[in-house]
Amino acid sequence: MLTRLEKAQKKWGGSHTVIDKWLAERQELLVLYCRIAGFSPYDKKDQALPDQLQIQSFCQILMDYLSAGHFEIYDNIAKACEQKGPKSQQLASELYPRISETTDTALDFNDKYAEVNKNDLLNDFDKDLSKLGEALELRFELEDELIDNLYSNHTD
Repeated sequence: MLTRLEKAQKKWGGSHTVIDKWLAERQELLVLYCRIAGFSPYDKKDQALPDQLQIQSFCQILMDYLSAGHFEIYDNIAKACEQKGPKSQQLASELYPRISETTDTALDFNDKYAEVNKNDLLNDFDKDLSKLGEALELRFELEDELIDNLYSNHTD
């Protein structure tokens, strides 16, 4: 995921302030994800939340990232795709439902862990975090395809 982010920043960085801000939020999200994923519970039965504030910060950045995508970026991309032609519009129409599926996974994670108490048992945390990581990886791939389409030179 980090390699994909670096490539995206090199390819599209500086091309649009909204995209730059979005990629910076993606980077912050990935850094926090990696920190959280680094925790390895020793005894899951008695394992409390490793760091409640880290989880809450991660969930907040996750929600900010999702919101920016759905309420800022995708609208701009949709408008640009209309101008680029039918192929671009078709691609966007195919990708948005798949991106929405990843949003559902992220919202489920947020609902379950954003308000978690430090004394809560986290029996499913590793499994849920792994599922979220897979969803984010797919999401980034799909988003990058949309951004690439936006910055490609084809029109139809």
